[in-house]
Amino acid sequence: MILVILGTNDKPFTRLLDAVERAVKKGIIQEEVIVQAGFTKYESDVMKVIDYVDREQFEEYLSNANLLITHGGAGTMMTGIRQGKRVLGVARLSAYGEHVNDHQIQLLEAFESKGYIIYMRDLDRIEEYLKQAETFAPEPYVSQRDHMIGLIESWIEENVN
Repeated sequence: MILVILGTNDKPFTRLLDAVERAVKKGIIQEEVIVQAGFTKYESDVMKVIDYVDREQFEEYLSNANLLITHGGAGTMMTGIRQGKRVLGVARLSAYGEHVNDHQIQLLEAFESKGYIIYMRDLDRIEEYLKQAETFAPEPYVSQRDHMIGLIESWIEENVN
């Protein structure tokens, strides 16, 4: 199963869903596709499109997903990365009215440079990205949380009386 997540941004992101639907109709994607569409209104006869799912259902879908296709939201990508999922990320772009700015490009580039995801820069090439994902082995995520806490604690000890 492929899980497509558009997040909760109030702007539509039909560009990604159009590309995924084309891939299904061409037979490139043959698995079930479940979409968490958020505010994006979309009807499909080849994908299961759900506006929102509760946390429990989301976790079940993610657990069962062979592939995660997502907008470039940090929270969504991190959820997939932490679970070791193969993640294809796409930036919501201001030029298409999908976001107020293009900050998702920077997030996607940073995650890609670490080997965590595949950044789909051009949705006309979705077939190539899907093929790449078949053999993609994401780098395991290693949290820096404890290191950061240690740095903060050291600073407090040195600078606060």
